[in-house]
Amino acid sequence: MANPFPHLAHSAARVFVAAALLYVAPSRSAAQSAPRVHELKATPETVAWGYYHAAAKPVLRIASGDIISVETLLTNTPTGLERAGLPASSVQQSLRDIVARVTDRGPGGHILTGPVHVDGAAPGDVLEVRILEVRLAIPYGYNGCSGFLPDNCAAPRTRIIPLDTVRMTAAFGEGIEIPLRPFFGSMGVAPPPDSGRVSSNPPGIHAGNLDNKELVAGTTLFIPVHAPGALFEVGDGHAAQGDGEVDQTAIETSLRGRLQLIVRKDLHLDWPMAETPTHYITMGMDRDLTQATRICVQQMVNFLMTRRGLARVEAYRLASIAADLRITQLVDGNVGVHMMIAKSIVGR
Repeated sequence: MANPFPHLAHSAARVFVAAALLYVAPSRSAAQSAPRVHELKATPETVAWGYYHAAAKPVLRIASGDIISVETLLTNTPTGLERAGLPASSVQQSLRDIVARVTDRGPGGHILTGPVHVDGAAPGDVLEVRILEVRLAIPYGYNGCSGFLPDNCAAPRTRIIPLDTVRMTAAFGEGIEIPLRPFFGSMGVAPPPDSGRVSSNPPGIHAGNLDNKELVAGTTLFIPVHAPGALFEVGDGHAAQGDGEVDQTAIETSLRGRLQLIVRKDLHLDWPMAETPTHYITMGMDRDLTQATRICVQQMVNFLMTRRGLARVEAYRLASIAADLRITQLVDGNVGVHMMIAKSIVGR
């Protein structure tokens, strides 16, 4: 369909570029029949350990609009988990296989499932990632202590945390129960080819390790495409996380989920954005927290200008009055900031 935002302007400076976001159903030309569902398990042959790369070989090719039923693994080793007190019998065999057989690793640390080539995706497009389902794959997770204020850590730095997969809670301690809202901490595409192989640790224009706890089932993530096929990867499962992720980790765990990947040629973004059932979300990432905040806020201003036809000053006023600015995470090299505004204010 036609671009719903034909007057969207892009600044030459990436920091001030944003596109308006609105859910629009994909055209039938993108998927002429019912979406095909592809099973994608985490195996030594289907993971990228610690990187996003435009030259990476796809492990799966799908049509735009297809669904992947995907498995992701927590980022740790069997030895590390057992040293933290997990019984050897509880370690997933798939994790043992990957640690034993995958030698092409880094520069980051995440075990990511993919990459997935989405037919028709080209640089300048947007990959729409509909998060249809996220569920726990194992009844435990772990938290590793380091992060923003590592002087607060003490041995043992890694703690195993049991998960109640029926009540969807974690027993943190006496009288402290954590509600679980599982999400994939990392969902991203290949960066621009001239970036080479980039670490899975810092998020960026390719999305990646966003660690945004709003990206639960029912949310849609929009990622600018930089390489043919997009080359989507997913991993870094979290059972629960606070904004900031201050000690470096959430409750890290293995997840299963269903994601629908749709090529959007009618949208153009320079930074990832998201849409929940109730809010629109802009994002900014940079090594400097102030710069990340500038990126995020300006995206929201630009979004409101286009979404409601506001003058720049009025969009800025509205962002200050009605949008919530949050620190996404402080611990991944590039820090993350996101800003949320309710659909009840700006319209659906």
